[in-house]
Amino acid sequence: MPVTLAQLNASAPAAFVAAIGHLFEHSPWVAEETYPGRPFRDLDALHAALCATMRAAPRDRQLVLIRAHPDLAGRLAKSGQLTADSTKEQAAAGLDRLTAEEAAEITRLNDAYKARFGFPFIICARLNAKDTILAAMRSRVGSSHEAEHSTALGEIAKIARLRLIEAVTPP
Repeated sequence: MPVTLAQLNASAPAAFVAAIGHLFEHSPWVAEETYPGRPFRDLDALHAALCATMRAAPRDRQLVLIRAHPDLAGRLAKSGQLTADSTKEQAAAGLDRLTAEEAAEITRLNDAYKARFGFPFIICARLNAKDTILAAMRSRVGSSHEAEHSTALGEIAKIARLRLIEAVTPP
């Protein structure tokens, strides 16, 4: 159930985290550390503050956040163990309706990407279709580690933005 921005701004720390702690996959610390910045004038300001918290975190903490994301159409998706948000997002991109060939390619690309970078391939699935996701996986596996770290954080920010819009309504 969405809360209003006014309710969020007036909330206690636990309620704040309960309302938006899920925006960053298995990483409620982002909301916890952003809480003292209240009140937020609008959703843009709240999103910017959350992303600033994420980007200001030490690199090892950012890596834990990046690694908290599931593989696209991976083992957790196949076994129904994704978060509700991730399940909906992957379905929006058609990743729950892959052909056997597409599934095999995504698995191969996920494995190659993780072997190269040490974290899963991240893309805002709701803003992409499976064909664009596959193309991005093919091209990004050749990127530098620094570029992919930065890209992953950027994609996480996009994911969080869409989740925020669903979780919080303007005042």
